[in-house]
Amino acid sequence: MAVKIRTRYAPSPTGRMHVGNLRTALYAYLIAKHAGGDFILRIEDTDQERYVEGAVDIIYHTLESTGLRHDEGPDRDGGVGPYVQSERQKAGIYMKYARELINKGQAYYCFCDKERLATLTQTVAGKEINVYDKHCLHLSKEEIEANLASGKPYVIRQNNPTEGTTTFHDDIYGDITVDNAELDDMILIKSDGFPTYNFANVVDDHLMGITHVVRGNEYLSSSPKYNRLYEAFGWEIPEYVHCPLITDENHQKLAKRSGHSSYEDLIEQGFLPEAIVNFVALLGWCPEDNKEIFTLEELVQKFDYRHISKSPAVFDYTKLKWMNGEYFKAMDEERFYEMAEPYLKQAITKELDLHKIAAMVKTRIEVFPDIIEMVDFFEKLPEYDVEMYTHKKMKTDRSSSLDVLRELLPILEDQTDYSNDALYQALSAYVEKKGCKNGYVMWPVRTAVSGKQMTPAGATEIMEILGKEEALARIREGIRKLEND
Repeated sequence: MAVKIRTRYAPSPTGRMHVGNLRTALYAYLIAKHAGGDFILRIEDTDQERYVEGAVDIIYHTLESTGLRHDEGPDRDGGVGPYVQSERQKAGIYMKYARELINKGQAYYCFCDKERLATLTQTVAGKEINVYDKHCLHLSKEEIEANLASGKPYVIRQNNPTEGTTTFHDDIYGDITVDNAELDDMILIKSDGFPTYNFANVVDDHLMGITHVVRGNEYLSSSPKYNRLYEAFGWEIPEYVHCPLITDENHQKLAKRSGHSSYEDLIEQGFLPEAIVNFVALLGWCPEDNKEIFTLEELVQKFDYRHISKSPAVFDYTKLKWMNGEYFKAMDEERFYEMAEPYLKQAITKELDLHKIAAMVKTRIEVFPDIIEMVDFFEKLPEYDVEMYTHKKMKTDRSSSLDVLRELLPILEDQTDYSNDALYQALSAYVEKKGCKNGYVMWPVRTAVSGKQMTPAGATEIMEILGKEEALARIREGIRKLEND
């Protein structure tokens, strides 16, 4: 009988969710769901110094808004809880297993103070590092008991061999072998009684039945130590899936200063959750057919973690914007309006038909804030240079534009129906009578009523929204500008 796939996302509540962490959560979710397995949420809050108030709420909100719903977690007990590491620490889980390793000779109490540890420096590959010298491994039983009885501060260290090699297997990077001389005796339990990240991970993953561990490739170097812990306990080693580094466009590690390193940054910049998820899925993974637009359900069906790349993934902000624009185009009109409304109201305070304006911009924007600059002319005609009336392709210049606007003004003053269709019919009749091309007339009219070179709609659609009085006032202003040029 096949073992049920169980993956986990185990974030530390230290602030906003970095894009790399979101990708870890997404890949863990897709691996589990593709195989009909379980996706578990575990909160790793053992590093109390880095804990940020409200960060747990950010984790829940991000997973909920991206659709990565967990099967088990602090709010959904699956029988292997608690799912918060500080609660597991209080229950004595980590100390119990650390002492089991001590009894097996695979770990030991270390009572060395900071001053002594500071002297244990070595230079490796030009870098000065601290390597513990196993001093406390050689303490007698009586010395250990005396230190413990007197309340002397201690940590518990892993007892790693100094000779030979350790090999571990990663599903992306294959077999990796390291010299045991490189394996420092890492701390398992800190002096405050809390477990280190590495130790808690191994214990929790085993006790929660995790079959596949997904994480960034910065943890590749730690993996031999993980394996030695599994072997010391006699536990089965899970499948490792290490994901490639995410870089910016300059091939530097994606950092907070980039301005778009977290999920929340991207939401604030006007991206859709589903577009972000789609984009993040492709940061290191590529489907066989090179398709780029996926729903989450399609990703579940298609995702094969064996196709994850080893090469760094470049966060292409331009591509994300393009992808977001594609999601806007496919979006339901009403949902788009609900999300666009705050931006429309930021740009327009007049009583205008915002639904129609939203429909105009829907296929033309890439992020929501684009709306503001695209529609602000509806609120007030901007200052513009009359040079805009000159357009080689439309064969217009300032003189011809002035003629067109002067001739159209009485026609538009007499026009009673200011719907788009009626206005277009009136301008088309003028075009036919004039014997010119559409652009020769529409360009100066659109310039006059918008004051912009780029608009989300044509002249008559804009005039319909503005209404007769405002549209005429702007055309008269256009004539005034051209006459005074």
